[in-house]
Amino acid sequence: MQFRDRRQAGRELAEVLRTRREKGELPDPVVLALPRGGAAVAEEVARALDAPLDVLVVRKIGAPFQPEFGVGALVGEEDPLFDEDALGRLGLTERDLAVVVQRERTELHRRERLYREGRPAPELRGRTAIVVDDGLATGGTARAALRSLRRASPRRTVLAVPVGSPEAVSLLRPEADEVICLYQPAAFMAVGLWYDDFEQLTDADVLRALHTAAGR
Repeated sequence: MQFRDRRQAGRELAEVLRTRREKGELPDPVVLALPRGGAAVAEEVARALDAPLDVLVVRKIGAPFQPEFGVGALVGEEDPLFDEDALGRLGLTERDLAVVVQRERTELHRRERLYREGRPAPELRGRTAIVVDDGLATGGTARAALRSLRRASPRRTVLAVPVGSPEAVSLLRPEADEVICLYQPAAFMAVGLWYDDFEQLTDADVLRALHTAAGR
C-alpha cells in the first residue's frame, strides 16, 4: 500500500472509523491530531465523523548528537517519557538531556499557544478520544500522548494511523483501548517511504486544518 499524500491516507482511515462510529463503537468522538504531520490526516477523519478537531502537541526528545533519533517524548508540563533501552544503548542519562528537554518544552508551548489561539484544551471526560498521526515509526511520541490522555478521563482512547511498524503497533496496544493501523509493512524503515508526497507541514497548515474543521 502506498498513499498519495496525507489527505488520501486520512480519507482511507476515515472510512474505517466512520463505519465503526455508525455501529456505535466510537461514542461522542473528539479527534486529536499530533501536529504537525497528523493534522492533515486528522482533518479528514474529523470531517467524516462530524467530530471536533483539536491538537495534542507532543515533542520528540532527540539524542544530542543525532536529533532525529528519538530517545523520549514530552507533553505539556509532565515529566518526559524516556526510552530507557535507547538511553542505555547510547550511554546517555536523563541529566544529559536536560538542555534538549528544556528546548523542546519551549517549542511545545509555542505551538500550543499558536494552534489553540486562546482556546482551552477540549473536555474529554466521558468522550471517545481519537488520537491521529500520519504514521508510527518507534511509537514514542504516540505513547507519551496516550499516557497524558489518561489524566483527562476519556471514556475510550483510540489511536488511529494509516501506516506503522509492526513493532510500534505492538508496543502501543496496551496504551490505548484500541489501536487502528491500516497497514503494517514488515520492512517499515520510515513513515515517509509509504507516501508519494510527504512534504513537511507548517504551522500555517495546522492552523488551516483547525479553522476548516471549526467552520464545517
